[in-house]
Amino acid sequence: MSSDNAVDKEHPMPQYPLKGIRVVDFGLVWAGPGLTMLLADMGAEIIKVESRRHIDMLRLFAPYAEGRSVSEDASATFHALNRNKLGIALDLGHEDARQLVMRLVSMSDVVTENFSPRAMRGWGLSYEELRKVKPDIIMISLSAAGQTGPLRNTMTYGPSLGGLAGIEALVGYYNEGSHGTQMAYCDPVAGAFGAFAVLAALRCRARTGKGQYIDLAQMQAVATMLGYPLMEYIMNKRNLPCLGNRHRWAAPHGCYRCRGDDSWISIAVTSEEEWQGLCRAMGDPEWTRDERFKDTHARKLNEDELDRHVEEWTSGLEHYDAMFRLQRAGVAGVATLNSLEIMSDPHMVSRGDWVQTKYTPTGDDELIPGVHWKLSRSVGGYYRHAPLLGGDRDYVLGELLGLGQNKIAALEEKGAIY
Repeated sequence: MSSDNAVDKEHPMPQYPLKGIRVVDFGLVWAGPGLTMLLADMGAEIIKVESRRHIDMLRLFAPYAEGRSVSEDASATFHALNRNKLGIALDLGHEDARQLVMRLVSMSDVVTENFSPRAMRGWGLSYEELRKVKPDIIMISLSAAGQTGPLRNTMTYGPSLGGLAGIEALVGYYNEGSHGTQMAYCDPVAGAFGAFAVLAALRCRARTGKGQYIDLAQMQAVATMLGYPLMEYIMNKRNLPCLGNRHRWAAPHGCYRCRGDDSWISIAVTSEEEWQGLCRAMGDPEWTRDERFKDTHARKLNEDELDRHVEEWTSGLEHYDAMFRLQRAGVAGVATLNSLEIMSDPHMVSRGDWVQTKYTPTGDDELIPGVHWKLSRSVGGYYRHAPLLGGDRDYVLGELLGLGQNKIAALEEKGAIY
C-alpha cells in the first residue's frame, strides 16, 4: 500500500480485502471515479492520474465548504467520490509523461478509464501497449457505447447517456411525456458494474495468472435496469408510456402529501392482504367498502378517486408517523426524505452511512458517504482524504518510481508533470 505519509493518521488502515492491489485510475467525473471509489474503500491503492490542463471537472462542481469559492480542491462531491485515493498530475501529451505512466503500469494490477475509445489509443496507452510492460494487467474501459459498433465514438455525460439507455423516456407523468431523471443515474450504475467486472477479472487472474481487457458499454449496463418495460417490448412489442408514480396494475401506488411543507410518503399496495393492512392503518373508513375499491382491478379503474381518499388520510400525518403506522400494518409505506432528512435519519446514522471527517488540506469539516456494506471478516471505509491535484507526486514519482528530486524538477520544467 501507500507510504505512511499518504494515509490519514486519524484513520489508520486495518486489514482491507483489496490491500496490495494497485490501480492506475484515469477516470473522470462520476462513472470512473465511482468504480475506483468502491475499490479504494476495500483497500486498493488508487493512483488518480489527472492533468492541470484537463482536470477532472468534478473538482469544480458545487457544493463547496461554507465560505469557500470554486477552486480545484474545494468540491465536497469530488472529496466524496475520490476519498482514499492518491493523485498525480501529468501532461499526457508529453512523451516523458507517457513513459512515467508505462513505468507505473508495470508495477500495477489494474488500469481504469472512462474516456471515448479514441483517447487512450491516441496517447499510446491502449491495452495492447500496456500489456507490453505488464502482461497480466487488467484494464477496464467504461465508454458510453463500448469499443465496437456504430456508436462507439459517441461522447456523452450521465443525463444524455440515460436517453441512449432508455431510462429517460420512462420518467414522467402520464400523458405529459418524458421529464427525465434530472440526474446522472447512469454513472453510479456503470461504476458499480465496472467494479464487479474488475473483481471478477482479479479472481480470474489469481486462478490463471492472466490479465484481461474489460470493454464495458455504459448504455448497455444501464439498459439492463429497465426491467419489465424492456421485457414488455421484447415479448409484446409494446412501448410503455410514462406513468409518473403509478404502477401498471398495483393501486394505490404513488407519492402522497403529508402534513408539513413539501412532506410526502411513498405507498405501494400490491395484494389484497396489503390493501386490508392499509384499510386498518387508516382506521377502516367507510369509503374503503365502496364497490369502486373492492379489488385491485376496481381500484385501478378508479385510481384518481382512490388517490384522493388516501391523501386525505396521509395529509393529516407527519410522514414518519404515516410510515410507522403502515409498516406495522404490513404495508410498504416509506417516508420520502429530503437531503437534510437523509443525512440526519436515525437509522442511517446508526449504520454509519455518513462519515464526519475533516478535509485535511483546508481544515473544513465534512460529512461524506460511508461504506454501505458490512463485511463480517474484514473492513472497508474512509481512511484518507481525496487527493489534491498532483498532491502525491513525491510518493508516486519518488518512492514508487525511484526518481530523485532533481529528475522530478527537470520533468516539471519540461511540463511533463505538475
